[in-house]
Amino acid sequence: MLKYILKTICLSFISFFAFSQNHSDQILGEWLSEPKDGKILIFKQGDKYFGKISWSKRVSPKDEKNPDPALRSKELLGLVILKNFKFNGEHWESGTIYDPHSGKTYDCTLKLRNQNKTLDIRGFVGVSLFGRTSTWTRS
Repeated sequence: MLKYILKTICLSFISFFAFSQNHSDQILGEWLSEPKDGKILIFKQGDKYFGKISWSKRVSPKDEKNPDPALRSKELLGLVILKNFKFNGEHWESGTIYDPHSGKTYDCTLKLRNQNKTLDIRGFVGVSLFGRTSTWTRS
């Protein structure tokens, strides 16, 4: 009987960790930005999540608005704009988003909505209350 209880407990822990891992990875894949002018591929490195531009409608394929003049000739395609997000059990936080339209970087949180079909991107400076939310759709 004790063996059965121990096996049940072990299977429960394994199931829990497998579910939480899969849930955190639901963000992975390609997303279309709200203005529909770019696609961002979200990927995982270690335990952190990143996103890079995989397609852009912009006329200029360069990062012309970058505050660092040395980086303004860099291609937008492949540019990592989402950096260092960690999953907290509900959403992804503690990351940053770079806006190639303005050349600014913001603190950011990411939250899945509508059965993982949309992603709310909340960019802010300092406090989340003072920010803007953009909604991306799964591509």
